[in-house]
Order: sequence, then C-alpha cells, then structure tokens
Amino acid sequence: MTFDQAAALTVLLVVVAALIWGKLRSDVVALAGAAALLGLGVIRPVEAQGAFASPALIALASLFVIAYAMELSGLLGSLIRAAVKLCQRLGALGLWLMISFCGVASAFLNNTPIVVLAAPVVRDVALAQKLPPQRFLIPLSYVTILGGSCTLIGTSTNLLVNDMARSSGQPTFSLFEITPVAAVMAVAGGLYLLIAAPRLLRGRSEGDPEVDRVLSETRTGGDGSVGDATLFADPPPLDIKRAVASLGVFVAVVAVAALGYAPIAATAFTGAVALILMRVISADEAYRGLRPEILLLIAGMVVVGLSLEVSGLAALATDALNRMAEGMPPWVALAILYGLTLLLTEILSNAAVAVLLTPVAVALAESMGVSPRPFMVAVMMAASAAFATPFGYQTNVLVYQLGRYSYLDFMRIGLPLNLITWIVGLLVIPQVFPF
Repeated sequence: MTFDQAAALTVLLVVVAALIWGKLRSDVVALAGAAALLGLGVIRPVEAQGAFASPALIALASLFVIAYAMELSGLLGSLIRAAVKLCQRLGALGLWLMISFCGVASAFLNNTPIVVLAAPVVRDVALAQKLPPQRFLIPLSYVTILGGSCTLIGTSTNLLVNDMARSSGQPTFSLFEITPVAAVMAVAGGLYLLIAAPRLLRGRSEGDPEVDRVLSETRTGGDGSVGDATLFADPPPLDIKRAVASLGVFVAVVAVAALGYAPIAATAFTGAVALILMRVISADEAYRGLRPEILLLIAGMVVVGLSLEVSGLAALATDALNRMAEGMPPWVALAILYGLTLLLTEILSNAAVAVLLTPVAVALAESMGVSPRPFMVAVMMAASAAFATPFGYQTNVLVYQLGRYSYLDFMRIGLPLNLITWIVGLLVIPQVFPF
C-alpha cells in the first residue's frame, strides 16, 4: 500500500467514524477530511477546486434558491391548506391522498420543507378525525423519500451519482431516465405503507403541547445536516404574482432540461438568477435559501471520494469485490452492491454513501465487462432508502420528534420496506437498464 493509499484510507476511516459518532457537524467533518487530504498531498488543489465547482453543486444550490422562492411566495403552504380541506371530507383516505401529493412534489422539490410544512398539518387533521397521527407521520417521511428518488433533481443523491458518473467517463443521466425504476419502487413501497402502517403503527390519538416546540427546534436545512431553525418558519400568505413567477420559472427549468436543450445545472442556475432579476426573491433571501451546510458537506465528501479514485483505493476495493463475486452472475453483484449501500446509508449521510460507492460501482461493472448503468442506479436508489432508523434521513428525524415515536417503530416498519424496495429494485433495474 502506497503512502497516498494509506493516507486516503486513514482519512476515510476517521471521517466515517466521526459521522457515526454524530457529535460534530457533518459538514465540518467532511471539510476537515478534505483539508487533511490536501495537506497530505493526496489531492491536488486543482482537483479539490473541481469538486467545489461540480455541476451537481451548482444544480443543487440553484434548485434550493428556486424552491425557497416558491416557499416564500406561499405557494407550497397554500397547496397544503387546500389538501387539508380534502382531508376533512375524506378522513383517512384524504390523509393518504395528501401524503401521496407530498411524495409527487418531492420528485421536484427538496422534501425537507415539504415535510416541515405538511407534518403538523397531518398531525392536526388526524387528531381532528380521531385517528392516531403516528399512523401517518412515518409514512409521510418515507413517501417523500421514495418520491425524491423518482427524478434526477428529486434528491442530492441522484445529482451526486450523476456527477460522479460524469467524472468517471460515463454518460450522464437525463432528468426522467431513472423514473421508471423509482416509480415502480415508490408504488410498491407506498402500497406496503398503506397496508402495514395501520397495523404496525397504532400510536396514540391524544396531542402533546410540547411537540410544536420540539419541531421548531429540529427544523433543518436538508439531507443529513442541521441548519437554520428559522429557514422554514410558519408558511407565509399566498402572493399570487410571486407564486406564479416562481412556479413558471421552475416549470421552465425542468422542461428545458427534460427536453435536453441544456443540462440541469445550466437551466437551474439561469432560473435562480432570473428570479432575483425579476425581484421575485431578493439576493439576501436567495443567500438564505442556499443552505451552505449541505453544499459544503457534499463538496467535502466529493473530495474524500475522489481520493479513493486518485490513490487507487477504489481499484483495490473493486478487486476485492471481484474476488468475492467471481463466477457470480451480474445480478448477484448488483444485489451485493445494493445491500452494502443500504447498510451504509443507515449510518452515514446519503451524500457520503453516493460519493464513496459510485466509483466502486463503475469500476466493478467495468471489471465484469457489463454496463455500469444498472450499478449506478442501484446506488441512487439504495443510498436514499434510509428507512430502518430515525437518523438515516433528515425527514425521519422531523417526524420522529413530532410523532413521539420509539426507535423500534422505525425498525418495525422500515426494515420490511428496505427489503421490499431491495427486491423490487433488483427485479426492475435490470429490465430498464440491461447489463
């Protein structure tokens, strides 16, 4: 093992241990790892610069600004208030329809503000209908996670895997290329939740006056890291002009990218700047919506992941996987990779898992002489599937506090969901993305 490999491995282990320990901010841990790699000479400054200026970060930052503009316009809050009226007429069915709406919205918007706005509404409507809120809050989080996997822009995980694919010389994914796989998994997961939640999450129907305070204290900036507690305050009143403008810009961004006229990073950046120039959102508000703790976490982890490739550690890991999978058909290697990703995403951030495993997935597929595409899609799907613990995904933390769940509640309903999405993914991925 060379010095660079030993240094990269040491930094990786320290970063993973610090993330599991959970006492330090995850963005600080990732940046410290990147600084150590730069200081030790494993990563050159120009390589680190590329990580901080990657298309995935540009797209994600721009989409954060657009989503924040839509939120400040009152659009999201008004849609949820309209869903409340439906819930009041339809009871439990209305709640499930509202949860489904949140899942669809999560395919295009970050799911954290959606859950922050929707979770108290789901709780209050359930109590008004004399139904246990605990029966619906975990499904709300899980459905938004499943929905976020359905498009390239639905979650930072998909954008990161796409960016790592580009860095590995692979063709990038289009906006809706993964939708057939993720949609089938989302439907299967949703049906399981619809059937299992009333049986596995019986809950309590009485309210708790302390819950709103807890939710306020745990409001966050998104995937895997705690942010500004005032970022998602009570929804503002609807401003028709700002709502129409922000929604129009968002639709244009998605449409232009989906039709292939420009990459999502370019369209999203143009859309975010356009909203500022149109005075739909001020420059100061745009900066508040950027959520730098998420962007810096991702950038730092991209540098850590890059060190595995540059030092040759990714090739060593691939050789080990090859020896393990020697003689196995590709779908068995796909199953092993999916399971490894599932395990790691429960203890690390989804961004970290995506960055660390995508180069391994590409190298593994190439060494087996098959297409890397199904392996990259497996990492996309599994890295977001943090269902078994309340701390694997930020929306789980929100509903964990609000619903007064126990840790075992998540294991009871989340482990079967992990298994279901694993099986469905292994059946569908090779059909849509052949080996």
